[in-house]
Amino acid sequence: MNASGWFSLLARNRFAIGPTRWGMASIITLFAPCNVFFSMLQRARFGRRISQTRLADDPVFVVGHWRSGTTYLHELLVRDTRFTYPGTYDVFAPNHFLASGAVIKPWVKYLLPATRPMDNVAAGWERPQEDEFALCSLGLRSPYLTIAFPNLPQDAEYLDLTGIPDEALARWKERFLWFLKCLTIRDAKRIVLKSPPHTARIRVLMEMFPRARFIHITRDPYVLFPSTINLWSALYRDNGLQTPRFQGIEEQVFSTFCRMYEAFERDRPSIPSSQIADVRYEKLVADPMAEMERLYRELDLGDFDEARSALEPFVGQQREYKTNRYEIAPELRREISRRWRFYFERYGYPIQDDPQHEKAPS
Repeated sequence: MNASGWFSLLARNRFAIGPTRWGMASIITLFAPCNVFFSMLQRARFGRRISQTRLADDPVFVVGHWRSGTTYLHELLVRDTRFTYPGTYDVFAPNHFLASGAVIKPWVKYLLPATRPMDNVAAGWERPQEDEFALCSLGLRSPYLTIAFPNLPQDAEYLDLTGIPDEALARWKERFLWFLKCLTIRDAKRIVLKSPPHTARIRVLMEMFPRARFIHITRDPYVLFPSTINLWSALYRDNGLQTPRFQGIEEQVFSTFCRMYEAFERDRPSIPSSQIADVRYEKLVADPMAEMERLYRELDLGDFDEARSALEPFVGQQREYKTNRYEIAPELRREISRRWRFYFERYGYPIQDDPQHEKAPS
């Protein structure tokens, strides 16, 4: 995170850092001058070029709720070398990755775990990553800042960019586009982006990128709910500046889902039908090649045969992937059915209130 964004985040939360997390906060603070130096270097070397850069094409956005399979879909798409994407290093050093990547990445390659904390998906500095983390690191407000202060929920209005001041929205757009231009300088191809919050930002994204493509992925809500609880619990526990109490986490998941899909369904009609396609996670994992070929055809993403040879080895590797499994209490299953009934009905998932259905894979 840039220095101004970091100190602003601390000030907004009144430095409410947990006693066991001061070491983490100190390390981040010590790296602030390094970020400032490389940011200045990038501006000096690339500033004019960034401002004059045009995107190769409007992005392809993978949208859908957390844990719905967005990462898997993102990984499939970026196997096609006609696309580019933000990697993990890019989103955590968005101010200077063009200037610092060759210098810093060799030294930090061992700092990431082999897999993500919430599941068994491989991690790495070159792996595709959510651009929402780049926005946080650029000093923009985001619900993801709750990860830093999990007992003090942050910036819910930035999920759908509704109700924020005009100047804040303009700054959000400017910083987002600046990051995409930096990615284009590194690799002048169409960018594939994946961040679940974009599901609620269709109106803004269509204003910025009228030729964008959207792939919307859905998944069984009885899987989504416990898996999302696990996601936030792992991120709060491993990355927070406070020891998380997890108070209200179930309500947070319920209400955020509803807010996300209220915005998505409201603004989806603004996307031409030729620019959006839906895919069910269950069908994607059952027959990835057939579903990807369909998506390429429906969204005019290019000749799928050119991507086939790159996708097939990755698909073969993923056959060994094992999902987590969770027990769902009957009363929680009934609450999921009640609160998210609109999603069950809209996307054709059967409502199962039978207590026998107590285990769900993630």
